[in-house]
Amino acid sequence: MLAAAAAALLSGCVYYNGMYNTNRLVKSARKAERDGRRFEAQNLWGQVVTRADTLVARHPHSKYADQAQVLRGLALARLGQCPDAVGPLSRLELVSLSPPVEEEAALALGRCRLELGDAALADLAFSRVINSADPARRHEARLRHARALRLSGRYEEALALLQASPDPRAREDLLLSLAATGHEVEALAVADSALALKDTTVKWDSVVAVLGRQNPKAASAVVSRLEHDPKATPATRARLWYDDAVRLGASDSAASTARLKAAARAAPGSEAGGQARLMLLQMALRQVTSVDQLGGVGDSLEALSHEPVPAATEATALAGELVRLRRLVDSASAGSPQGDLRLFLAAEAARDTLHAPVLASSLFRRLADDWPVSPYAPKAILAAESLQPGDPAAARARLDSLYHDSPYVALARGEEAPDYRALEDSLQAFAAAQPAARVSSPPRRPGQPVRRPGAGRRPTVDEDDDVPVGRRRPGIGGQPPAADTLDAPAGRRPANGRRPVGGDSTGAPAGGRRPPQ
Repeated sequence: MLAAAAAALLSGCVYYNGMYNTNRLVKSARKAERDGRRFEAQNLWGQVVTRADTLVARHPHSKYADQAQVLRGLALARLGQCPDAVGPLSRLELVSLSPPVEEEAALALGRCRLELGDAALADLAFSRVINSADPARRHEARLRHARALRLSGRYEEALALLQASPDPRAREDLLLSLAATGHEVEALAVADSALALKDTTVKWDSVVAVLGRQNPKAASAVVSRLEHDPKATPATRARLWYDDAVRLGASDSAASTARLKAAARAAPGSEAGGQARLMLLQMALRQVTSVDQLGGVGDSLEALSHEPVPAATEATALAGELVRLRRLVDSASAGSPQGDLRLFLAAEAARDTLHAPVLASSLFRRLADDWPVSPYAPKAILAAESLQPGDPAAARARLDSLYHDSPYVALARGEEAPDYRALEDSLQAFAAAQPAARVSSPPRRPGQPVRRPGAGRRPTVDEDDDVPVGRRRPGIGGQPPAADTLDAPAGRRPANGRRPVGGDSTGAPAGGRRPPQ
């Protein structure tokens, strides 16, 4: 019994000494931080983690185990390891520590929860220190509390605290809270002040991103102020301008275009500069009215496709579609065999791949004018009207008088169209047999892995190879064509004697359902 008692007493003494040494290391680490000896403080916090781990491993059921865990969490937080620190620090309610260490642990828990994106739980931790007797910890808790309020969307409450704070670190949250509550002029004044003072505590990229979600106009004004930052590289300016153009796209197209042009000029070979150039070319495609206008856009896409920027991949695909579209149109002169089908595929490519609605509408109307007896003429008329309505009454009269028995017109009237599938299968078979234009691949960027042949890209063939390639399957929702119509020449009557009919460019699905209006 005496031996057992002695062993227990010795174990308790060892554990007590271990906790004493751990607390002593915590005090030394805190003092080193206050004195500005950062490297020494980091070393001491690392020793705290080691000591606390050893104590918990050897005495997991001791009444001091939770205290050791909290000290370990505080040390991990000081070392920047918040994901590992939150669990141990959450035991703070279970232990009794000295007021300074307890408050510092609460602040560390709140900061880590803010870093991990949980503003509500972070605020609970800060509330333990808001009324601290220590002015430094009280100030820190109130500053963090205001940030938690701002992140939780309680902007008015955050603004009341931030406007009373002289701390320069409050500028970022003050700017965002002012903008979110509609005080745009005051927010820009805070931005001007921070820029004039060269305030390094403001993370301008994140400020502009958050501000852009709240108030795109205010974010654009801040971007304009950042243009004159002498430390900003051309690539940084291009990224700011490109992101601003994307934000402004829905509300101010002219300002968005100006930002894209500025980004393309600032750093054309950067990632953002390449994206800006591509977007400008896509905007140009949306305004194209004729095939003759595609030459300049195609040359620019071809040039971009050979540059080592991420946008080169999409530029290559668009350049290939332009080559294919022009080849289809060039072979679709009036009276040429199956010219109506080629022109229809070209119009679909302009609409669905190039996103050029004006050009697509003109090609659909050209088909109806040059091939009025084509079974695809009513489909083209309806597609053109859906893209760019001209004279709806005249279009309806033309459809009713010339194409009354067309399945397109029947579907538009909500009637059954049993012959719909025959022409759709014929059109699909013709589309699948069209070769794709070969466009050279962009150069490999530094560090980019080598792509295996055929991996992750659409196959292409030379123009004189009659090999089917993957493309959008018109009109039948990706279903395989019927076997008895695959070889039927488009525009002829199938074997059942019925006139082949077609398409879904009107929006009508197979099966005779009414197309969307």
